[in-house]
Formats: sequence, structure tokens, C-alpha cells
Amino acid sequence: MTRVGLSPLAWLDTVEQQRRLAGLRRSLRTRPAVATELDLASNDYLGLSQHPAVIEGGVAALRTWGAGSTGSRLVTGNTELHEEFETALAEFVGAQAALVFSSGYTANIGAGVALSGPGSLVVSDALSHASLVDACRLSRARVVVAAHCDLDAVESALADRDEERALVITESVFSTDGALAPLRQLHEVCRRHQAILLVDEAHGLGVRGAGGRGLVHEAGLAGAPDVVITTTMSKSLGSQGGVVLGQAAVRDHLIDAARTMIFDTGLAPAPVGAALAALGVLAAEPWRAGAVIERARQLAEMCDVPETPESAVVSVILGDPESAVAAAAACLDAGVRVGCFRPPTVPAGTSRLRLTARASLTDDEMDTAREVLSAVLGAHPR
Repeated sequence: MTRVGLSPLAWLDTVEQQRRLAGLRRSLRTRPAVATELDLASNDYLGLSQHPAVIEGGVAALRTWGAGSTGSRLVTGNTELHEEFETALAEFVGAQAALVFSSGYTANIGAGVALSGPGSLVVSDALSHASLVDACRLSRARVVVAAHCDLDAVESALADRDEERALVITESVFSTDGALAPLRQLHEVCRRHQAILLVDEAHGLGVRGAGGRGLVHEAGLAGAPDVVITTTMSKSLGSQGGVVLGQAAVRDHLIDAARTMIFDTGLAPAPVGAALAALGVLAAEPWRAGAVIERARQLAEMCDVPETPESAVVSVILGDPESAVAAAAACLDAGVRVGCFRPPTVPAGTSRLRLTARASLTDDEMDTAREVLSAVLGAHPR
């Protein structure tokens, strides 16, 4: 059948209207160089993205190595700086080796796919980050989505498998509500069934563990041969990029098999230099990790959140997306920027404000937050 006068993109208008009616239309929010509002939305948990030493680390790398990495890491994109950072981060978290990717997203896909594949089983937590979900989809493995933090479901999936190899995937700190995964118990399940445990520490590094070494370290699993860590340099380290950490054999395998490393341009030197400097600040100022959680607990108290936060994330559930959008807009109008999470990021009926604490928040800023949040949440009852 010949279609006359119909644009091949006409379906986008219908989809856009459906999203708008459901309160799920998204838009980019432009941030000025000098923010005029209080930031309770970013993932700059330690307040290091504007730290002078971190900025200087990026500038020094830019001057030394240039603006771009010039190619994939297997061709011209690997520098001494990349390897210096990998060694420093691995030593900090207690891993044997590390490998830098261009983002946390590509690190998760690279590790998830390369450690599974056809003929293997992947068991993933139902609330795993989108990058981990995409890794499952691309793995060509048999995938079982286990109920959130359900140890029995993971045990059952592993016990019933016919596949020789198995990979269990979880976040350490879940990004939407800040809850902690039961890593020690999950690792025991994996070890009983000879499965690899892949832990995304994006929201754990810099916040949990001694001096911010992460929840894996806190759980006593640092350096375990059957544990692989992924993380990002864009949150607590205030920069950009992703990393996979584990045994040296894992690093070697990823160099051979992780397509998001092999075929991607290497991470530019400037963010590597900035992340290395941020790691130095964290090592010298371990108090920052505890300060994040203390500020998060204060934010939860302001918002009458019953659960005591165990990470930087404070989730204030409002229910429908329109209420969450309106409350976030009211906060911004009053000078406080907060996150607004709606489906499909969170389940239907749980649209929320997502507040993030920062180690560098001052007492005056916390007073401002209390005043604004109390007023806005009073006008948008849960």
C-alpha cells in the first residue's frame, strides 16, 4: 500500500501527546555557570566538582595531554594518566585492577555483556539502573529479573539453572530511593552457586564504607575474586567517566571483549585528571563521606520522611507525576533545585522529589532548604 502525504515521523506527534497527557513529558533544564538557586538535585555528593584542586587536576591534564584522547584506548586513547588513575582507585577500594570507560553507562554495559553472553544466566535486581537493564538485553544470555533485594528469588534462579556460568547484578545503593542492597548475604548466595556478583557502586563510592570506599568495602567484600565493581567518576568524584574494578583477569578480559571500551573513543584526559585529584581530596578528607549522610538525614527530617537515609539520596514520594512536577517547579521558583522522578524511572504511583545531600552544604543553605521544603510540601500533601 502506497502512503501519500504522510510523514514517516508523524507517529512522534501521537507519542508526544500521550506523554503530555500522562504528565511524562520531559525537557532539558539549562544550568548557568553560576547557579542562583540552592542545588539539592545533583549527584555531586562530596561537593568536589567545583573544588579548586579538582579543577586544577583537569586543567593540568588538558595542558599536558590535550583536549581529546584522539582514539580508542586500544589505539591512541590510553595515557599514563588513565593508568595512574586506575591504579589509585583500585588501591583505594581494595580491588586488584581497574579499567576506565567513557561513562558509567558504558562501563555497566561493557562489564555486564562481557561477563555473561549466550549460554549463561544473568539474574538482575528489578530496580537495577537502566544501563544494567540494557546490559541484560544485549547480553544474549537468559535473563531472570528478581524481585527487589529478594535473596530467595536470586537463590531460586541460580539453583534452577542449567547454564554453566551465572552473573548476578545489583546496585549497591539504589539510585531512586538510596536504599542499600544486602551485599553480604547476596554474595553468600552467589558463592554457594558459583556465580559472579556484579555491583554498581555509582551511588556508594564516596558515601559508604570507611572514608567513602564504597558499600562493597564496607561489606568486607573488597578484593573478593568473585565480585566485580562498576562505578562512575561523575558523582562523588565530581568529574566524568566510568570504571570497572575487579581481578586483573577481569580487566584483561574486558580489554579483549568489552565492545564499549574497544570501539569507543577513550575518555578525554581532563576528566581523568580531575577524578584523580578528587580521589586525592577524598583520601585526605575522609570526613566528607559521613557529612553526606548526616546532611541527608537532616533533609529527611525536614520532609517528614519516615525512613532514616543510609546514603545521599532522600526520596519524597508524592504519588502522581503532576504533583511531583508541580512541587519541583515550586521549589525551583523559591530558589531550591530538586530532582523530579516519574515513570518509567520509578513505578507508576510513586512519582517523587529526589533530594540529594552534599558534604559541602552549609548551615545557612540547610536553613533555606528547611524553609522552602516545608512550604512546598505543605502545599502538596502526600
